[in-house]
Amino acid sequence: MREAAFVKQNKEKWIAFENAIHKKIKINPDALASYYIQLTNDLSFAQTYYPDSKTLLYLNSLASEAHQKIYINKKESKNKIVNFWKYEFPLFFKQHHKTLAYSFIIFALASGIGIISALNDDSFVRLILGDAYVNETINNISKGDPTAIYKSGSQVGTFIGITINNIKVAIFAFALGVFTSVGTAYILFSNGVMLGAFMAFFYTKGVLFEASKSVWLHGTIEISVIVIAGCAGLVMGNSILFPKTYSRRVSFMQGAKDGLKIVVSTIPFFIIAGFIEGFITRYSQMPLWLAMSIIFGSLSLIIYYYILYPIQLNKKL
Repeated sequence: MREAAFVKQNKEKWIAFENAIHKKIKINPDALASYYIQLTNDLSFAQTYYPDSKTLLYLNSLASEAHQKIYINKKESKNKIVNFWKYEFPLFFKQHHKTLAYSFIIFALASGIGIISALNDDSFVRLILGDAYVNETINNISKGDPTAIYKSGSQVGTFIGITINNIKVAIFAFALGVFTSVGTAYILFSNGVMLGAFMAFFYTKGVLFEASKSVWLHGTIEISVIVIAGCAGLVMGNSILFPKTYSRRVSFMQGAKDGLKIVVSTIPFFIIAGFIEGFITRYSQMPLWLAMSIIFGSLSLIIYYYILYPIQLNKKL
């Protein structure tokens, strides 16, 4: 990109940021933070392509002044962690709703493939879930308790183990985004196929409803957040494939930061899912209304926080 085109494309943003830090205009903190991130990205771009230009001198001076005002003289908020989940993340995540939709589509298509394959090939479930798991579940079904496997182990041990494992899966789905989204797409696809085969297996045994009532108690949040973690990996992977006006290195660094922020947002939800699986799922004989309340309450929480709330907050601010 020619320097003149680069300046023309970004000068209004730079001027707005300069006026904001000089307090000539008022701007909300989230917009100011976004401007600062974009400024540092533009500075890196200028350092790479216009090393001896006046544009670089201007951006360097502006970034230094902004750093002084934002970081050195900044009073840290006592509620920084709360503000991250309440304001910072929802405002930020709105821009990645389209990527979240792609992540969901990949997972849903894979689940459909898993269902069809399991219904048409009896050996497919064993291939995906393993003989030991299938044999144990068949034994539990014959005893009249298809989800008895969730009752094994201590409550606290199950809660901690499941939570840590789910967070590992989320980080892995994100980390594989370094392979230009292909790695993350593979994780989403493999987990989707596994879920489809799992549910089809219960269907062929005639216990789908009974099993679903227990599995989706924790699975609603667990599966939803895996899709969201997949979104994080796609964000990072797409930053390599589609750098736009930035260098691929700068685009990747920004994509990695954005993806990591999405992964961090999922941690409380994985803790909730682990708690439900460790302490609640084992009570499979609970009243139907209670099970449905937990399942639809969990689904509503995910939809509201990751889809509706970001839209509402962005419109409000």
